[in-house]
Amino acid sequence: MSTPTTTPRARADACPGALQTHTAADGELARVRVPGGLLTAAQLRALAAAARDLGTGALEMTSRGNLQLRGLAPAGVPRLGEALAAAGLLPSETHERVRNVLASVLTGRAGGLLDARPWVAALDEGLRADPALAALPGRYLATLDDGRGDVSGLGGDVGLLALPGGDVALLLDGADSGLRAGPDDAVGLLLDATRAFLAERAAQGGTAWRLAELDDGPARVAARLPGPRVAPAAVPAAPESGPVGAETQPDGRTALVGAVPLGLLSAAQAELLSSLTGEVQLTPWRSVVVPDLAEDRVDDAAVDLFRTGMVFDAESPWARVTACAGRPGCARSLADVRADAAAAVAAGTVPGDVRVHWAGCERRCGRPRGEVLDVVATPEGYRVG
Repeated sequence: MSTPTTTPRARADACPGALQTHTAADGELARVRVPGGLLTAAQLRALAAAARDLGTGALEMTSRGNLQLRGLAPAGVPRLGEALAAAGLLPSETHERVRNVLASVLTGRAGGLLDARPWVAALDEGLRADPALAALPGRYLATLDDGRGDVSGLGGDVGLLALPGGDVALLLDGADSGLRAGPDDAVGLLLDATRAFLAERAAQGGTAWRLAELDDGPARVAARLPGPRVAPAAVPAAPESGPVGAETQPDGRTALVGAVPLGLLSAAQAELLSSLTGEVQLTPWRSVVVPDLAEDRVDDAAVDLFRTGMVFDAESPWARVTACAGRPGCARSLADVRADAAAAVAAGTVPGDVRVHWAGCERRCGRPRGEVLDVVATPEGYRVG
């Protein structure tokens, strides 16, 4: 029997949500789930207003395509819930923390073997329709990959990967389970795997937050699912960064993909984005996709967003630099890592060939997957390596 790949949890999952907030050094922190990273312009405007009226005036982008609001007063949390519900961003109070869904960037607009957006909607609806699935840990993650291989390697507990022959592979802990479904039945298989995870979790004590924390988790979950198996296929490795720049859509329109330095999206930036398009997509690389732009609008949109600080150059240091919250938001942090990271970018001292993550303490929150150079604050200063 194998041992868990992650240390078992000794405490209950307290992952923040929009209603169950986390008390940070600068106030309450709320995390708003955005399945597939897809937001309408009206929803983005509502979030911008909430950030300005109730929080610090900025939205924090996460590595799961979700958004956080910081600096909330306790009395502001119910008001945030009301604003989110009115915007359609809180369709279920009981399931709001479990709607962690990543989808391929630009799916249905450029690239990929199919459009994963119907999967996003069907999975979100399926999660909310089953009362038992409200018990999922807040860190449980589903990835919906349209075949381009961009999100399958990003640490999902369960996932779907479209294959060239038309089948869809069920992924468990980022690996192919050998189980297959057609595109129309794939979400049903994913939901069955999610229920199997909860059953196996209960059988092993009910404390695991992730599939990888269970003994033989993927194998035991797969064994609970009916159906024949095929030889597992190779799953694409996670890319180090997402697309940045302009992407021509098959319909002749253009999608702009802009990186947001340190994932801090100001209310003003969010409002500008909402004025440019009917829908945006947030990515796990803390960038924003502005799709469906007519040719005569692309240059003006890019210039306007660039002036706010968004980055459209894949060679920019900002495409490689990440940081945790740091001071003053986090009481554990030993430094204002965001300010120090920005100063390093401005001074041109960021190494040119690696990703760099600035962390305020040894926990290294927000660290990307893969090869990363760590810059960790200590009582004596920063340690690099």
